[in-house]
Amino acid sequence: MTAGADTQCRDLRVVFGGRSNHIGFILCMIGVIALAAAPLWGGRDDLQLLSEIFAYVALASLWNLLAGYAGLVSVGQQAYVGLGAYLLLGFVTLGGLSPLWAIPLAGVISGLLAVPVAGLVFRLRGHYFAIGTWIVAEVFRLTASQVSLLGGGSGTSLPAAAVIAIAPTRQLRDFTEYWIALTLVIVILAAIVLLLRSRYGLALKAIRDSEIAARCSGIDVTRTKLLVYIVTAFGTAMVGALIFLQKLRISPDAAFSVNDWTAFVIFITVIGGIGRIEGPIVGTIVFFALRQSLADLGTLYLMMLGLVAIVVMLAAPKGIWGLIAARSGFSVFPLERKVVFEELKPARD
Repeated sequence: MTAGADTQCRDLRVVFGGRSNHIGFILCMIGVIALAAAPLWGGRDDLQLLSEIFAYVALASLWNLLAGYAGLVSVGQQAYVGLGAYLLLGFVTLGGLSPLWAIPLAGVISGLLAVPVAGLVFRLRGHYFAIGTWIVAEVFRLTASQVSLLGGGSGTSLPAAAVIAIAPTRQLRDFTEYWIALTLVIVILAAIVLLLRSRYGLALKAIRDSEIAARCSGIDVTRTKLLVYIVTAFGTAMVGALIFLQKLRISPDAAFSVNDWTAFVIFITVIGGIGRIEGPIVGTIVFFALRQSLADLGTLYLMMLGLVAIVVMLAAPKGIWGLIAARSGFSVFPLERKVVFEELKPARD
């Protein structure tokens, strides 16, 4: 058979990752089942720690989508964490809404508010964009501190009646909040995977590699970046609302903390592996392992985090998971497209 005939008897198909795809799916299912059953094997402190881990995985994954794929390096994502928290407080205290309904509604409102904010900060490029996002976050913080109905500069607590409405007992509230946190991080990770596997994912990779080449290829760079910015704001606000639902008290300094909601998130993403879905997960595990073991050192704790970040960036510029993936070729969430040939079966008369 000639080469031309051989080509005619084959069909082209695009696949994601081959064997890694099945192994990654199995690992994810085992992990989800084990974590969903955590109330059966973990105590209250364990559930609170896991909920915090889920929150940071979600925040880091969203920042990774924004900076690692869309090239929008923001240092002001605390704006949407705080916005989600204060929208939750407003809906619950002023609107009488259930906290469980206020969380997704806070995400929707934040996503809508992200549109005019993007219209402002998208006029900036590079480090000016990063500084602009931080300034927007500071404007949000100062605005929240002036609203006396929401506690002003000193903040306020969520009403006890709203908290009790979640569940009648403290144990059931802990379980409910834990399962909401687990569901939220799963939904966010799944949404990111689906987005990156779509044609928008191809556009994002093209923009990441070369924005000029992407424009020349007919990609609407501004619209694609705007979509990612809105999705990130939507998810970040929901995570922020859930975080402060669990904390029960909201203040401007805590809700819009650049240290807690941006600096640590960037640290997690960089050491884990920016531009890879697994990176924020690995980075969060490393971050909490360091925090649990070094938190008693006081200010030395932050110095140790900085030292770890420097060592990782020098030894593995693509992050811990980037180093693992480069050596093993394995990925839990395969995104690389491969073209395979399939033999066409002869048609039967």
